[in-house]
Amino acid sequence: MRSFLLVIICLILSFNLFAQSEDIVKSKGIKSKLHEANVGRIIFTPGAVDADNLSTSDFLTEYRLTNKSDLFFTAFMANSLTNYMHRLSPEISADSLARTGNFQFSLLVDGKLIYKSNLLPGAPSREIRDTETILSKPLINNLNGEGLWSESFWGRFMRSGGADALTDGRHLLRMEIRPYIHLGQTDKTGDLMAAGDLCLEVYLKPKFDLSVIDLSKIEPYEGLEVSREKFDRNNIKELKGNIEAGVFKKINGIIVIKNNKLLIEEYFNGETRDSLHDPRSVGKSFASSLIGIAIDAGYIENEYKQLKDFYDLSKNANNSALKENTSIYQLITMSSSFDGNDEDGSSPGNEENMYETADWVKFALDLPMNSKQPKGHWHYFTAGVVLLGDVLNKSVPGGLEKYADEMLFKPLGITNYKWQYTPQGVPNTAGGIRLKAIDFAKYGQLYKNGGVWNGKQIISKKWIDKTFMKQKFLPGRDNEFYGYLFWNKTYSINQKKCEAWYCAGNGGNYIFVFKDQPLVIVITASAYGQVYGHTQVHKMMEQYILPAVID
Repeated sequence: MRSFLLVIICLILSFNLFAQSEDIVKSKGIKSKLHEANVGRIIFTPGAVDADNLSTSDFLTEYRLTNKSDLFFTAFMANSLTNYMHRLSPEISADSLARTGNFQFSLLVDGKLIYKSNLLPGAPSREIRDTETILSKPLINNLNGEGLWSESFWGRFMRSGGADALTDGRHLLRMEIRPYIHLGQTDKTGDLMAAGDLCLEVYLKPKFDLSVIDLSKIEPYEGLEVSREKFDRNNIKELKGNIEAGVFKKINGIIVIKNNKLLIEEYFNGETRDSLHDPRSVGKSFASSLIGIAIDAGYIENEYKQLKDFYDLSKNANNSALKENTSIYQLITMSSSFDGNDEDGSSPGNEENMYETADWVKFALDLPMNSKQPKGHWHYFTAGVVLLGDVLNKSVPGGLEKYADEMLFKPLGITNYKWQYTPQGVPNTAGGIRLKAIDFAKYGQLYKNGGVWNGKQIISKKWIDKTFMKQKFLPGRDNEFYGYLFWNKTYSINQKKCEAWYCAGNGGNYIFVFKDQPLVIVITASAYGQVYGHTQVHKMMEQYILPAVID
């Protein structure tokens, strides 16, 4: 009987070993002797090193972590992620595994689990999950980072307890990678694929001698005199020190206009007063301005004109009365029924899908409509602003580019700027128009002035009043609203409410126009794609800029 049991046990073990070794997809296998010697290990490097060129001399054992440090990892795995997931549930197909599972990343500090994240299916790519046995990615990439999934993971870790755990001093950082799949209502997690440790000397909270930090001397600029009003200079010095130390990252410019005069003007990270800066979606607000100017001039009757007034939509896919009756108002308030949502990666109208096409207007007009969406529901829809640009281009004399120059930029004294263009050569109203930071400030001051510049009414007060009306409530936000391609939020500073209308763009780019304060504030930044891009700007506003300049 005992011999029989031993035979059965051996058969079971053999079956299990065979099942575990049977892969569902073909991986790249063990790729080098270095890989073979480090299977199951995560190593860290201070910069990007191609896996083929890695050597043990690149491996970090200790590292000084500052706000300007970069930190990359390389995980050496015995198999690909898909094959690890297959072991968790052998009956599920590779396609199903791709939709239900991914990597699970964990970060521990001094032996305590601080953050664990099951990456959503989608990133990294299906090909990487199926084939790769070495994973090399940045956790922190201050120099060239644009918000890769691995950088986003580190950002979530820091916001979820990492910043509190990594106090200045020595710490042990441990990283672990496992596979997971989502089954029904639960997640099933596999064994370790790779793990690694790094001793850190943390220095993330620099201290400054404010006496050696100088604020820039401001020179007059066309249309803007220099203010002599007082402000809390130490607050701005501390902010400047934090930017230069990398606490606030990739900030390029800060301009404060108070009572129509230049109060603060600082530049960072290689930019100057003469730099043309890409503010991304800040440029959308310029489309609102030009729609208003065109309506005032009679080239467009009003914002309630419909798409059927400008296009023969019978030539487009998915045509319907709902599409034909879509108005400029719905596009300018991001409340149309187009099935497009830039905050939903699976949305057919997501802007990333548009950029891959040869005709952005056709892309937008061909989109299906979402009849199940509540009428007037706000959703961020860049392709709709491209349609607004095309409507302008065909409605105003000489086309959009010439009209914008004659009716907006020249009256503001703005002569040095650069449009981005659609594939059809039309100025891209989706964003990206490059101006000097100080010219963005002039644009904001135009709105603060009720549309008047140098005694001339450039945009009607009526249009600005409509623009600065709380047209749509922003879902998922606390007391924030949307107007005519402008956002609205209220800061609370020293128990004082400070309401602002603002333009916003990827990377942390903002033009703030305050309702009850004599302030226009511009922040330019290049933290494109980074999760911290917007949050750090609001922190700067709340902790440093507004307390320094509000009476």
